Amino acid sequence: MTFSQSIKNCFSNYATFNGRASRSEYWWFALFNVLIYIFASIIDTTINSAIFYTISALALFLPTIAVSVRRLHDINKSGWFYLLFLIPVIGAIILLIWFTKRGTIGPNQFGDDPILE
Repeated sequence: MTFSQSIKNCFSNYATFNGRASRSEYWWFALFNVLIYIFASIIDTTINSAIFYTISALALFLPTIAVSVRRLHDINKSGWFYLLFLIPVIGAIILLIWFTKRGTIGPNQFGDDPILE
């Protein structure tokens, strides 16, 4: 999946928490988030405000959670495991390891393999 396909797919599934997301879809969208936050921060620093960062954070909140849950589904884990991010440091490390793992080959309980579709 390319950068633009990933962004299009994540926004078309804005609040879709079922199904699966491939590694490339997740990581391209994560890169998109970082770029948007950097751009918004630069603009906010220039105009001495926090409005653009706040708007971008609100706009990206649901699609980021949704793609993260679908990514967990790809490795055959429940989306509720995303709440591990609430555990300082350890939770983030566990999620990082899981998000970098190869997804289940073929269909699993959450749907068909996103790479084969």
